[in-house]
Amino acid sequence: MSTDFFILMKAELGLVAVLLILLFIKIRDGINTNNSLLRIANAMLAVNCIAGFFFNESGSLFGDMYHTNDLIALQKNFLNFFTLIISLQAWDYLKPHRHLHEFYMLICASLLGMHFMLSSGNMLMFYIGLELASLPIAVLVNFDYTKRRSSEAAVKMIFLSAFASAILLFGISLLYGAFGSLSFYEIFTASQAVTPLQIMALVFVFAGFAFKMSVVPFHFWTADVYEGAPVVITSYLSVISKGAMVFVFISVLMPLFFHLAELWKPMMTVLIVLTITVGNLFALRQNNLKRFLAFSSIAQMGYVLFGLLTASHDGASSAIYFFVVYAFSNLGAFGVVALISLHAEKENLEDYKGLHKTNPILAWALGISLFSLAGVPPTAGFFGKLFLLSSGSSDGDFYLLLFAALNMVVSLYYYLRIVKAIFIDQNEQPIPRLESVISSKIAIAICLAGIIFTGFFSIMYAYIDSLIK
Repeated sequence: MSTDFFILMKAELGLVAVLLILLFIKIRDGINTNNSLLRIANAMLAVNCIAGFFFNESGSLFGDMYHTNDLIALQKNFLNFFTLIISLQAWDYLKPHRHLHEFYMLICASLLGMHFMLSSGNMLMFYIGLELASLPIAVLVNFDYTKRRSSEAAVKMIFLSAFASAILLFGISLLYGAFGSLSFYEIFTASQAVTPLQIMALVFVFAGFAFKMSVVPFHFWTADVYEGAPVVITSYLSVISKGAMVFVFISVLMPLFFHLAELWKPMMTVLIVLTITVGNLFALRQNNLKRFLAFSSIAQMGYVLFGLLTASHDGASSAIYFFVVYAFSNLGAFGVVALISLHAEKENLEDYKGLHKTNPILAWALGISLFSLAGVPPTAGFFGKLFLLSSGSSDGDFYLLLFAALNMVVSLYYYLRIVKAIFIDQNEQPIPRLESVISSKIAIAICLAGIIFTGFFSIMYAYIDSLIK
């Protein structure tokens, strides 16, 4: 086996090593306390994340079924890094849990599937990666298995995931019928003549992607699953799962169907309008913070699609940059919601009134995260949406740009509704002062630093853009 194999598959082999070590610890029962195991698991995730930034090379394996380059390595590193932040935020939740080993093994298995999706050079490899990424998430949604709503959310996740998987598989079979191959390279180099079979394949494959990204009208599972799952898993669904699909959308779906761009742009335009509108309208009426963040994340996916509408390099750079900003902002908000949900069992907006009086640091962390999600300057969210809107309107579609800008004003209202509750509204029984472990504080601090510095310094966007061009 050549050295190239180990270097090219470094990200996947790192996760497999973490999985095997956790399995060995579980079988030998060598770690007696959850605190010790949490330290070991986080240390392994941190080492795997740091190792991802070194010794990256471009190349392919297994007859071009697997390939990687600097951009794919960066995308994997983003997923590893934000998974580490989620793990740090989950310390308080996981400390008393009896299935701690299983939690990390499921997380690593899901992440491994996403890495294979990103490196896939063949639809078969892509589909195996998708299933490997999806099945552990369905189990994780039911990780509070003694709670009925968690089990209900898991059942909905399994059935609707199976439905979406069937749609995608049907689209892949049509793709094979249209091109006679599942290899991405052979599809790229095949005849560019448009046929009805290719259009049908596009519609079904896109529908499969749309379900995973919670694009309207494939969003029905999102709010119920977000509400029923433990908050830490909701964070994972909201950031890692969606982020992986955005990356794969850029690296797989857009190149595969680039020659059909004039056909899928009108379809995507309709979905953008529906996704932003429905996400915003339902977010306006939510009182449960997890459901609120679910619908706001649906609207955010609409903005990502808007950036990708022109299928340009700038659009791809903007979408990846926006995901980084969105991940910092969303994990900052979910980090606060997770702490309050775990220690005070409060998830409704009314409970957050007067939060700044008893927990000023948490209140400011939540406020800054919401400002970034709303796109308020000078937070990084402002620059993320600015780049997306600029890229999406480069073809001169100013009516859609005006529509997106007006919806940003609507979203500003519902984000500020929460900010008003925590800083201005009075509450006779505010949430008591909460204490958390140092790892949760570090995770929230990293998110806040990301929200501020990613916006002020253009290094991140310039580096992503240089890898794409």
